[in-house]
Amino acid sequence: MRVFMVERSLGGISMDGLTGAQKAAISTAAAMRGEGTDIRYIRSTFLPEDGRCICLFEAETETDVGRLNDTAGIPYDRLVAALDLAP
Repeated sequence: MRVFMVERSLGGISMDGLTGAQKAAISTAAAMRGEGTDIRYIRSTFLPEDGRCICLFEAETETDVGRLNDTAGIPYDRLVAALDLAP
């Protein structure tokens, strides 16, 4: 599987809204796996000063990641392949 980065502009979002978006990403990924799509939410980093959010997903295709975010109703600005360099 490959890693994909999703960039979001979430200026003004509340902590409840941010938590809700994360839960939606996690539950939608689980539902898609249940339907046979190999996809996983990895983590997010939120920059409260400017409202930017970076989310990482593991999936076979960029299309699957886009479908997850569209289905979950989480807006995004950009979706690109990435390298997760976590130790």
